[in-house]
Amino acid sequence: MRTKQIYKFKDSKIFKSQILIWAQQFDDVVWLDSNNYEQAYSNYDAVLAVDAFTCIQTDYVQGFEKLKEYQTLVNDWIFGYLTYDLKNDVEALKSSNFDGLEFPDLYFFQPKKLFFFKDNQVEIQYLNCVDDEIEDDLEAIQNLDDSHLEHSRKVSENQIKIKLRIHKDEYFERINNMLDHIHRGDIYEANFCQEFYAENTTIHPLETYNKLNAISNPPFATFLKCQDKYLLSASPERYLKKEGTSLISQPIKGTAKRALNIDEDIRLKQDLSENEKERSENIMIVDLVRNDLSKTAIKGSVKVEELCQIYTFDQVHQMISTVTSQVEPSTHPIDIIKSTFPMGSMTGAPKISAMKIIEDLEETKRGLYSGAVGYFSPIGDFDFNVVIRSILYNDTKKYVSYSVGGAITAKSDPLKEYEECLVKAKAMRMVLEN
Repeated sequence: MRTKQIYKFKDSKIFKSQILIWAQQFDDVVWLDSNNYEQAYSNYDAVLAVDAFTCIQTDYVQGFEKLKEYQTLVNDWIFGYLTYDLKNDVEALKSSNFDGLEFPDLYFFQPKKLFFFKDNQVEIQYLNCVDDEIEDDLEAIQNLDDSHLEHSRKVSENQIKIKLRIHKDEYFERINNMLDHIHRGDIYEANFCQEFYAENTTIHPLETYNKLNAISNPPFATFLKCQDKYLLSASPERYLKKEGTSLISQPIKGTAKRALNIDEDIRLKQDLSENEKERSENIMIVDLVRNDLSKTAIKGSVKVEELCQIYTFDQVHQMISTVTSQVEPSTHPIDIIKSTFPMGSMTGAPKISAMKIIEDLEETKRGLYSGAVGYFSPIGDFDFNVVIRSILYNDTKKYVSYSVGGAITAKSDPLKEYEECLVKAKAMRMVLEN
């Protein structure tokens, strides 16, 4: 049974900062923040879940079935993540590339303490709440400021040196290899990713997240802590949301850099809108998403609400489409996720062939990168982002990593794809090297 209480704050920015500092005492933390980005499909401005009452952690083997059993049994709010490598549970695939981060393939927890932000108030929900626990926590939160963050800061003994897992010439070679597959008709499109990393490096996760979020202000920002492992994400992309019997997917394909000059920025946005190659990338993934949603949809209910719309973020312009469907009330939420996972924007078409080629040509196990973070509600609704534009950190191994990728089609130019990757990587590099 959850105890509920409404608290009204004067300044959301200050209270958010305080509550994130307070959350660092717990081993299990999920913070999801829309950064007040106007979204047609959002329920909350931000959500914080901390302090695991129960949890599930497993590898990919029967991962979705284990999650289904856990989610059904708990019948409460659960927060966590799905790594890209759960593809091996869905299909006869493998993940044998190098893994410097070592995140479990699947992790969810039932939080004791929940905070739902909307407008100028927060709804607090505590599991098995005792006496004045909520009031005591609110007092503790409001007594925190940046000096507490400063006090807990871990300073790196050496300057962060970012390395490339795949160097430029080798990148061109692998893109050309993927283009050979496309020209042979093995695939139409595939998302190729590369890792940037630093070893023997200490970072302060919350400070790093705050800097990344300040640079990007994305609609699906995430701070996730799972014991000694962290995700610091500035994701602009929703993977999939369920509300009642409605599903919403918003795949991103198509990226253009921003410009300081207003006229130049408008021109870049217009060029992206009219770019035939970028539009074809997006439309191919929309077709893939429509196919994935049709597996659980009520017949005739899959619709494309937006096609190739341009959305502007602090770092980039993005081409986004919105696909919706309706499902029967009896359809289990985990079955919906499993039938669409991994998301089309991070795989390719045909999906299974693309994932096999990706595994052969990429150098690094994706893990949580290009997976999803989100939650399930007690009534089976859910909302998940796509883990991109993110820094991942293993505190025990002192290993920092971020990956970027892009869709490769028959019209791809390896040099332009490489340059697009650097645009996507800019915010993460700035944060880590500053």
